[in-house]
Amino acid sequence: MSRLSTTPLKGTALHSQATVTLTENGVAGNRRFHLIDARGGLFNGKQHGPLVRLTAEFEASSGQLTIRFPGRGPVTGTAVELGEAVTTDFYGRGVAGHVVEGAWSAALSDHVGQPVRLVAVDRPGDAVDVHPVTLVSTATIEHLRAMAPDGERMDHRRFRMLIEVDGCGVHEEDTWAERRLRVGGALLRVVGPVPRCVVTNQDPDTGVVDASTLKAIVRYRGALARDLRTPVAHLPDNGAVVFGMYATVEEPGEVALGDSVEPVVADVLAGS
Repeated sequence: MSRLSTTPLKGTALHSQATVTLTENGVAGNRRFHLIDARGGLFNGKQHGPLVRLTAEFEASSGQLTIRFPGRGPVTGTAVELGEAVTTDFYGRGVAGHVVEGAWSAALSDHVGQPVRLVAVDRPGDAVDVHPVTLVSTATIEHLRAMAPDGERMDHRRFRMLIEVDGCGVHEEDTWAERRLRVGGALLRVVGPVPRCVVTNQDPDTGVVDASTLKAIVRYRGALARDLRTPVAHLPDNGAVVFGMYATVEEPGEVALGDSVEPVVADVLAGS
């Protein structure tokens, strides 16, 4: 395993992690918070790419939340004062949470240029798009980089995956669908492909569109909405372009950089 990437606030800059603990609902601190607009709709990088210019830090044990903004001081405090209860539509899946009281929402509204509110999810791990774990191989990203006209811009952060796997072939992760995967101290079940959205076209440092990532994927893979276990209407951009895989957690455990990632032998034999 070559990379582990999380962020406590959906749409903001990713953090590289040395270790994470996978629970049945994913990494508890990953996407612990998200934004909603004035009408209560999900607000993320699709609506405002420059959210990636923000860095969010959350210490679960103390409840300390810090958001760092370019050109101004950070907003920090203990995110324990919860206000209005809200349910946010995550592509057809309702996610329960509470608006976080304090200065964060005002600062975030100033940054994006419209009213938004910061929401803490009631159950940690719920604010991922569909399934709690996403993974892709380093070889797959490198292959896309080689195939794309603007391949030098195909930074792994465009895909915002939790786990990046090395030591396997191009799109080998696709063959793990319906199989179990031993990842460090955790056991995963690979569900199916991850649909990609327009965020992949954005520079991961600035949020400005600077590449045709989706077109590059379609150019060599086609539009692959098949084999998705979640209804296509409930997926980002209707699931038309896929890259990487979703997984669920069957046995929680700690995973770390350098851990092996191995399909369970019995599942491999059953699928052969």
